Amino acid sequence: MSEEDGDGVDHGPTSSHRGDHTGGETDERDGARDLERVVAAVRDRVDPDEDERARLRDIADRLMERAETAATELCADADVLQVGSTARNTWISGDRDIDIFVRFPPSLDRETLADYGLEVGHATIPDGHEEYAEHPYVKGTVEGFEIDVVPCFRLESATEIRSAVDRTPFHTRYLQQRLDDELAADVRLTKQFLKGIGAYGSDLRTRGFSGYLTELLVVEYGGFRPLLAAVADWQPPVELDPEEHGRETFDDPLVVIDPTDPDRNVAAVCASDNVARFQHYARSFLERPRIDVFEPDDPAPLTEVDLRDHLERRGTTPVAVRFEAPDLVADQLYPQLRKSLDGITTGLDDRGFDVFRATAVADETAAVLVELAVSERPAVERHEGPPVHVRNHAEGFYDAYAEDSDAYGPFIEGGRYVTERDRAFTTARGFLESDRLFDVGLGAHVETALEDGYEVLSGDDIVALLDEFGPELAEYFTPRP
Repeated sequence: MSEEDGDGVDHGPTSSHRGDHTGGETDERDGARDLERVVAAVRDRVDPDEDERARLRDIADRLMERAETAATELCADADVLQVGSTARNTWISGDRDIDIFVRFPPSLDRETLADYGLEVGHATIPDGHEEYAEHPYVKGTVEGFEIDVVPCFRLESATEIRSAVDRTPFHTRYLQQRLDDELAADVRLTKQFLKGIGAYGSDLRTRGFSGYLTELLVVEYGGFRPLLAAVADWQPPVELDPEEHGRETFDDPLVVIDPTDPDRNVAAVCASDNVARFQHYARSFLERPRIDVFEPDDPAPLTEVDLRDHLERRGTTPVAVRFEAPDLVADQLYPQLRKSLDGITTGLDDRGFDVFRATAVADETAAVLVELAVSERPAVERHEGPPVHVRNHAEGFYDAYAEDSDAYGPFIEGGRYVTERDRAFTTARGFLESDRLFDVGLGAHVETALEDGYEVLSGDDIVALLDEFGPELAEYFTPRP
């Protein structure tokens, strides 16, 4: 029995003897009941039970006390608070993240703040390790929970921030004042929905909906279902300003002015594809409520047979530039990969190789994979000049090519000068293996990695990517909305 059949929620079309005059109303009631059953089933999965809540509170309280003791020994004016989803009751069962912020007075300089923060972090998590964002912090595991101890400045307003983390306490306070138990439960539903469709996470690889953004949207629209109904009808650019205090203009598909900072768009990182993905699944779910939307659909790695079948069916030519992945955190690496992807695809398009679709992937190595509609071009390329009657430009064009013995022309066609000259690259591989690859816009660290060496794979040779990127190739060749 399928999961949809087994949960009694979605059984597909059924016959009915009801008259037409009640059909629409009955369908609406049935749909509402289906949605309620799905929501109830998902809540059973995502709502932490009392034992889980009690365990988290116990660990958080012990660590907060430890952090506060260490912080006040260093600075009498320091204080400690818990932030993030576990502080706002919006965490999903099974999540194991506790964020502890140690606030120091703004009179401290940044170097002292960082030193104090690390000292408090190590006192709180003796086995923790240091990580780095705008300034260092300590991360570690305590009884199965992932703990971050982060220093920040204690400020009067989010508009006075000196680093991005200084905003977080303001976000927590704002939402704690507006989230009741029902809305918090709807936030958990919405987060799981976004995880299921692959649009949750504000990291620069995903470029989706952050936890804070998700919470603001649920509060703004008053719950999970009204949010989905609104999203289904969004007409980007969508602009929301919960406190009606925005002062800036943003060129983003979704704009949500930070209630604590009138100059910031909380949704700035959210890519247009993820806004559209949220719309697609909001419409689909409201039309046919089902549990599988809430479950991430991670495809099985593509096999060599599958890959060859796709290539044969599509009749395109894949090429890939593969190189050692730069030693960067994901939030630094993926913007550079996207820039390099844009540069390489533009370079191929400009040379007539007609990019069909493309992607960039990274693990130990990185690869820019480009699928071409045209992989080989004639030995000559056409170059059109200005109309003959535009005398100055036309004469300049004619004189530039008249002495070129290797060119065909210039000749006149359609009232303008035309010449046919030798093409620099007749194959995409030839271009990608040449120094001209470095003329396109590449991310700085990607360019350095390419200078150290890279390989070009073409056609069936891309099966060499399967060992490392089987799941990513499965996503590429079997895309979903």
